Amino acid sequence: MRKPKIGLALGSGGAKGFSHLGVIKVLVDHGINIDLIAGSSMGAFVGSLYGAGQEVDNLYRLATTFKRKYFLDFTVPKMGFIQGDRIKEYIRLFTYNKNLEDFKIPVGVVATNLHTGEKKVFYRGNAADAVRASISIPGVFVPMKIKNDIYIDGGVIDRVPISVAREMGADIVIGVDCAHFTANADVQSIYDVMLQSIDIMQDELISYNEGDADLMLKPDVSIYSSRAFTNTIDIITKGEKEAESKIDQIIHCISIWKGKTDES
Repeated sequence: MRKPKIGLALGSGGAKGFSHLGVIKVLVDHGINIDLIAGSSMGAFVGSLYGAGQEVDNLYRLATTFKRKYFLDFTVPKMGFIQGDRIKEYIRLFTYNKNLEDFKIPVGVVATNLHTGEKKVFYRGNAADAVRASISIPGVFVPMKIKNDIYIDGGVIDRVPISVAREMGADIVIGVDCAHFTANADVQSIYDVMLQSIDIMQDELISYNEGDADLMLKPDVSIYSSRAFTNTIDIITKGEKEAESKIDQIIHCISIWKGKTDES
Protein backbone atom coordinates (compact mmCIF):
# COMPACT_ATOMS: atom_id res chain seq x y z
CA MET A 1 0.00 0.00 0.00
CA ARG A 2 1.48 3.32 -1.09
CA LYS A 3 1.74 5.97 1.57
CA PRO A 4 0.45 9.43 0.67
CA LYS A 5 3.01 12.07 -0.15
CA ILE A 6 2.73 14.73 2.54
CA GLY A 7 3.53 18.25 1.40
CA LEU A 8 3.98 21.31 3.57
CA ALA A 9 3.13 24.73 2.17
CA LEU A 10 4.96 27.15 4.44
CA GLY A 11 3.92 30.76 4.18
CA SER A 12 5.58 34.12 4.63
CA GLY A 13 5.50 36.03 7.88
CA GLY A 14 8.90 37.41 8.82
CA ALA A 15 9.88 36.51 12.37
CA LYS A 16 6.48 34.88 12.88
CA GLY A 17 7.64 32.23 10.42
CA PHE A 18 9.65 30.54 13.13
CA SER A 19 6.31 28.98 14.09
CA HIS A 20 6.89 26.70 11.08
CA LEU A 21 9.57 24.97 13.15
CA GLY A 22 7.04 24.07 15.82
CA VAL A 23 4.75 22.56 13.18
CA ILE A 24 7.58 20.51 11.68
CA LYS A 25 8.64 19.22 15.09
CA VAL A 26 5.15 18.02 16.00
CA LEU A 27 4.73 16.23 12.67
CA VAL A 28 8.11 14.52 13.09
CA ASP A 29 7.34 13.58 16.71
CA HIS A 30 4.10 11.93 15.58
CA GLY A 31 5.86 9.96 12.87
CA ILE A 32 4.28 11.90 10.01
CA ASN A 33 6.80 11.92 7.19
CA ILE A 34 7.29 15.22 5.36
CA ASP A 35 7.90 14.29 1.75
CA LEU A 36 8.19 17.75 0.20
CA ILE A 37 8.04 21.42 1.10
CA ALA A 38 6.92 24.50 -0.80
CA GLY A 39 7.90 27.79 0.81
CA SER A 40 7.45 31.51 0.34
CA SER A 41 9.73 34.03 2.01
CA MET A 42 10.27 32.96 5.65
CA GLY A 43 8.61 29.66 4.77
CA ALA A 44 11.29 29.13 2.13
CA PHE A 45 13.98 30.03 4.68
CA VAL A 46 12.79 27.53 7.32
CA GLY A 47 11.80 24.88 4.77
CA SER A 48 15.16 25.00 3.03
CA LEU A 49 17.16 24.60 6.22
CA TYR A 50 15.08 21.54 7.12
CA GLY A 51 15.05 20.20 3.57
CA ALA A 52 18.82 20.48 3.32
CA GLY A 53 19.18 18.03 6.19
CA GLN A 54 19.24 20.07 9.38
CA GLU A 55 17.76 18.18 12.34
CA VAL A 56 14.80 19.78 14.11
CA ASP A 57 16.66 20.10 17.43
CA ASN A 58 19.50 21.92 15.70
CA LEU A 59 17.05 24.26 13.97
CA TYR A 60 15.55 25.10 17.34
CA ARG A 61 18.99 26.08 18.59
CA LEU A 62 19.66 28.15 15.48
CA ALA A 63 16.32 29.91 15.81
CA THR A 64 16.89 30.93 19.40
CA THR A 65 20.24 32.50 18.53
CA PHE A 66 19.06 34.22 15.34
CA LYS A 67 19.33 37.99 15.56
CA ARG A 68 18.50 40.81 13.18
CA LYS A 69 22.20 41.69 13.00
CA TYR A 70 22.64 38.61 10.79
CA PHE A 71 20.97 40.40 7.90
CA LEU A 72 21.42 44.11 8.64
CA ASP A 73 24.05 44.98 6.05
CA PHE A 74 22.74 48.40 5.11
CA THR A 75 23.43 49.95 1.74
CA VAL A 76 22.73 53.29 0.09
CA PRO A 77 19.01 52.91 -0.71
CA LYS A 78 18.48 52.62 -4.44
CA MET A 79 16.44 49.42 -4.69
CA GLY A 80 16.43 48.48 -1.00
CA PHE A 81 17.91 49.35 2.37
CA ILE A 82 19.54 45.98 3.07
CA GLN A 83 22.08 44.47 0.71
CA GLY A 84 21.27 40.91 1.77
CA ASP A 85 24.74 39.38 1.49
CA ARG A 86 24.90 38.53 5.20
CA ILE A 87 21.67 36.57 5.25
CA LYS A 88 22.61 34.82 2.01
CA GLU A 89 25.85 33.59 3.58
CA TYR A 90 23.90 32.46 6.65
CA ILE A 91 21.57 30.44 4.41
CA ARG A 92 24.49 29.06 2.42
CA LEU A 93 26.20 27.87 5.61
CA PHE A 94 23.18 26.14 7.09
CA THR A 95 22.04 24.55 3.84
CA TYR A 96 25.55 23.10 3.51
CA ASN A 97 26.08 25.11 0.31
CA LYS A 98 23.81 22.65 -1.48
CA ASN A 99 21.80 23.03 -4.63
CA LEU A 100 18.07 22.52 -4.22
CA GLU A 101 18.12 19.36 -6.28
CA ASP A 102 20.55 17.81 -3.78
CA PHE A 103 18.33 18.35 -0.74
CA LYS A 104 17.30 15.49 1.49
CA ILE A 105 13.67 16.60 1.08
CA PRO A 106 12.51 18.27 -2.15
CA VAL A 107 11.87 21.99 -1.63
CA GLY A 108 10.21 24.42 -3.99
CA VAL A 109 11.20 28.03 -3.32
CA VAL A 110 8.73 30.69 -4.46
CA ALA A 111 9.84 34.14 -5.63
CA THR A 112 8.25 36.91 -7.69
CA ASN A 113 9.80 38.08 -10.96
CA LEU A 114 9.90 41.85 -10.59
CA HIS A 115 10.00 42.49 -14.34
CA THR A 116 7.15 40.23 -15.44
CA GLY A 117 5.10 40.00 -12.24
CA GLU A 118 5.05 36.22 -12.61
CA LYS A 119 5.58 33.57 -9.99
CA LYS A 120 8.88 31.72 -10.16
CA VAL A 121 9.42 28.44 -8.35
CA PHE A 122 13.01 27.33 -7.92
CA TYR A 123 13.49 23.56 -7.78
CA ARG A 124 17.10 23.50 -8.87
CA GLY A 125 20.16 25.66 -8.50
CA ASN A 126 21.92 27.23 -5.55
CA ALA A 127 19.67 27.15 -2.50
CA ALA A 128 21.09 30.30 -0.93
CA ASP A 129 20.41 32.31 -4.08
CA ALA A 130 16.84 31.01 -4.36
CA VAL A 131 15.97 31.64 -0.72
CA ARG A 132 17.61 35.06 -0.79
CA ALA A 133 15.31 35.86 -3.73
CA SER A 134 12.26 34.56 -1.88
CA ILE A 135 12.87 36.74 1.21
CA SER A 136 13.50 39.95 -0.74
CA ILE A 137 10.87 42.13 0.91
CA PRO A 138 10.18 45.00 -1.53
CA GLY A 139 11.93 48.18 -0.52
CA VAL A 140 13.69 46.51 2.40
CA PHE A 141 16.03 44.05 0.69
CA VAL A 142 17.80 44.79 -2.56
CA PRO A 143 16.11 42.47 -5.12
CA MET A 144 18.00 39.30 -5.99
CA LYS A 145 19.39 38.96 -9.50
CA ILE A 146 19.61 35.41 -10.82
CA LYS A 147 20.87 35.09 -14.38
CA ASN A 148 19.09 37.89 -16.23
CA ASP A 149 16.04 38.21 -13.98
CA ILE A 150 15.38 40.16 -10.79
CA TYR A 151 13.29 38.66 -8.00
CA ILE A 152 11.46 39.90 -4.94
CA ASP A 153 9.63 38.25 -2.04
CA GLY A 154 7.63 35.14 -2.91
CA GLY A 155 4.91 36.15 -0.47
CA VAL A 156 3.98 39.04 -2.74
CA ILE A 157 2.48 36.63 -5.28
CA ASP A 158 1.84 33.44 -3.28
CA ARG A 159 1.78 33.82 0.49
CA VAL A 160 1.09 30.16 1.29
CA PRO A 161 2.14 28.16 -1.81
CA ILE A 162 -0.44 25.38 -1.66
CA SER A 163 -0.64 24.97 -5.43
CA VAL A 164 3.14 24.58 -5.62
CA ALA A 165 3.03 21.69 -3.14
CA ARG A 166 0.35 20.07 -5.33
CA GLU A 167 2.45 20.55 -8.43
CA MET A 168 5.38 18.91 -6.66
CA GLY A 169 3.29 15.78 -6.24
CA ALA A 170 1.76 16.08 -2.77
CA ASP A 171 -1.28 13.90 -2.15
CA ILE A 172 -2.04 15.74 1.07
CA VAL A 173 -1.13 19.40 1.54
CA ILE A 174 -0.80 20.95 4.98
CA GLY A 175 -0.67 24.71 4.73
CA VAL A 176 0.80 26.89 7.45
CA ASP A 177 -0.27 30.54 7.50
CA CYS A 178 1.46 32.63 10.15
CA ALA A 179 1.13 36.06 8.57
CA HIS A 180 -2.61 36.72 8.82
CA PHE A 181 -3.08 40.43 9.37
CA THR A 182 -4.12 41.93 12.69
CA ALA A 183 -4.42 45.62 13.47
CA ASN A 184 -1.07 47.00 14.59
CA ALA A 185 -0.56 50.59 15.69
CA ASP A 186 3.18 50.14 16.25
CA VAL A 187 4.27 51.62 12.92
CA GLN A 188 7.21 53.91 13.45
CA SER A 189 9.51 53.62 10.45
CA ILE A 190 9.51 53.16 6.69
CA TYR A 191 10.46 49.52 7.34
CA ASP A 192 7.31 49.11 9.44
CA VAL A 193 5.20 50.79 6.77
CA MET A 194 6.42 48.41 4.06
CA LEU A 195 5.87 45.24 6.06
CA GLN A 196 2.50 46.36 7.40
CA SER A 197 1.35 47.20 3.87
CA ILE A 198 2.40 43.77 2.58
CA ASP A 199 0.59 42.05 5.47
CA ILE A 200 -2.62 43.92 4.61
CA MET A 201 -2.35 43.09 0.91
CA GLN A 202 -1.56 39.42 1.47
CA ASP A 203 -4.42 38.94 3.92
CA GLU A 204 -6.85 39.33 1.04
CA LEU A 205 -4.76 37.11 -1.24
CA ILE A 206 -4.72 34.09 1.06
CA SER A 207 -8.49 34.04 1.51
CA TYR A 208 -8.85 32.96 -2.11
CA ASN A 209 -6.73 29.83 -2.00
CA GLU A 210 -6.59 28.49 1.56
CA GLY A 211 -9.47 26.13 0.76
CA ASP A 212 -7.17 24.29 -1.65
CA ALA A 213 -5.19 22.84 1.26
CA ASP A 214 -6.34 19.62 2.89
CA LEU A 215 -5.61 21.28 6.22
CA MET A 216 -4.66 24.85 7.02
CA LEU A 217 -2.79 25.57 10.22
CA LYS A 218 -2.79 29.10 11.61
CA PRO A 219 -0.46 29.49 14.59
CA ASP A 220 -1.71 32.20 16.93
CA VAL A 221 1.24 34.56 16.51
CA SER A 222 -0.69 37.77 15.91
CA ILE A 223 0.65 39.46 19.04
CA TYR A 224 4.24 39.11 17.88
CA SER A 225 6.09 41.39 15.51
CA SER A 226 7.05 40.10 12.09
CA ARG A 227 9.90 42.59 12.13
CA ALA A 228 11.62 41.99 15.49
CA PHE A 229 13.38 38.66 15.83
CA THR A 230 12.58 38.34 19.52
CA ASN A 231 10.20 36.03 21.44
CA THR A 232 11.42 33.22 19.19
CA ILE A 233 10.73 30.45 21.70
CA ASP A 234 7.17 31.71 22.21
CA ILE A 235 6.60 31.85 18.46
CA ILE A 236 7.89 28.32 17.96
CA THR A 237 5.68 27.12 20.81
CA LYS A 238 2.63 28.62 19.11
CA GLY A 239 3.45 26.52 16.04
CA GLU A 240 3.71 23.42 18.22
CA LYS A 241 0.36 24.12 19.89
CA GLU A 242 -1.42 24.68 16.59
CA ALA A 243 -0.03 21.47 15.11
CA GLU A 244 -0.90 19.48 18.24
CA SER A 245 -4.44 20.81 18.13
CA LYS A 246 -4.80 19.60 14.53
CA ILE A 247 -2.84 16.35 14.76
CA ASP A 248 -5.94 14.16 15.02
CA GLN A 249 -7.34 15.82 11.90
CA ILE A 250 -4.07 15.28 10.07
CA ILE A 251 -3.96 11.60 11.02
CA HIS A 252 -7.62 11.24 10.02
CA CYS A 253 -6.94 12.90 6.66
CA ILE A 254 -4.11 10.44 6.02
CA SER A 255 -6.37 7.52 7.01
CA ILE A 256 -9.12 8.63 4.64
CA TRP A 257 -6.62 8.97 1.78
CA LYS A 258 -5.35 5.44 2.42
CA GLY A 259 -8.91 4.11 2.48
CA LYS A 260 -9.76 5.71 -0.83
CA THR A 261 -6.56 4.35 -2.36
CA ASP A 262 -7.34 0.82 -1.13
CA GLU A 263 -10.84 0.99 -2.65
CA SER A 264 -9.47 2.03 -6.01
